[in-house]
Amino acid sequence: MVKVITLGCRINSYESEVLKEKLAGIDDLIIINTCAVTGEAERQCRQTIRKLRREHPSAKIVVTGCAAQVSPQKFAQMDEVDLVLGNKEKTEIEKYLTLPLTEKTIVGNIFDYDDYDKYLITGFEGRHRAFVQIQQGCNHRCTYCIVPFARGSNRSVPEEEIICQIQKLLKEGFKEICLTGVDACSYKPSFSQLVRHILEQVPELPSLQFGSLDPAAIDEEFIGLVQKYHNIHPHFHFSTQSGDNMILKRMKRRHTREDVINLCQRIREARSEATFGSDFICGFPTETDEQFQNTVKLVHQAGISKLHVFPYSERPGTPAALMPQVPVKIRRERARILREQGECIDE
Repeated sequence: MVKVITLGCRINSYESEVLKEKLAGIDDLIIINTCAVTGEAERQCRQTIRKLRREHPSAKIVVTGCAAQVSPQKFAQMDEVDLVLGNKEKTEIEKYLTLPLTEKTIVGNIFDYDDYDKYLITGFEGRHRAFVQIQQGCNHRCTYCIVPFARGSNRSVPEEEIICQIQKLLKEGFKEICLTGVDACSYKPSFSQLVRHILEQVPELPSLQFGSLDPAAIDEEFIGLVQKYHNIHPHFHFSTQSGDNMILKRMKRRHTREDVINLCQRIREARSEATFGSDFICGFPTETDEQFQNTVKLVHQAGISKLHVFPYSERPGTPAALMPQVPVKIRRERARILREQGECIDE
């Protein structure tokens, strides 16, 4: 059977399930669905490839995903790799596995791609919760992030296809559905409208959940839905990144620390049992001890209990990589301190 290795985010997890179902029945094939969010993530991708080649010397190894999109030659130069496919080409992987190819690297311009994989999956191996893709790409340019150059521009899956996918997964026995995307809150025409229509058209859905939410994009309509529909799971995870306004500005985030505190308060007023999680980057370039302490304070002021903490890792090709850097030892120490403020999560 085909072996698909998933590195990175929830959207990669969704796409890996698509790959497993599309390629079921093919033997001696390994797909590595890579992550490019940090330079360290890319290094781990290469390490994983070398390990897989040692364990499966005769297998065909195909590298795809975000790291393959932004750094194709790094993977093409590896003797362990047979084929490198970009994120657009990943959606047509069957074609590239069946046609005779003379090139090892097939990676197109992701900004020329305005579509997505329309395949509907039947489930998630080994999971009780299923992810549903609602959009692809990102139009924002956070200074630490390479993802827009790996995923392209924002494009949304039509509402009727999303609802069809949810209904299909419910029939397969899944009771928890998590909406996910590269920048899910940028769903067009409206993220809140999509959520409302799902809840209206699929009332039998036991639990609707969300991936990482952008604090700047949550509106009053969404909070009203949280209050009205109790099959919205009352845990909300935000892409906060920092609790200091100057660092948020240098990151080119679109929210302030006050926005996050107020948002958590308003959701808690709508649902008293609501809990909150958040992503944080520690040791972002130029971050002082005082600015880091503002992040620690934010965790308590907003009542954030589940923390996904990263020490900042330079991502070549981003503006932040050119800024004055905080020593790695300090980044790691700040990450350790922040992790102690709440329950840490790995996913």
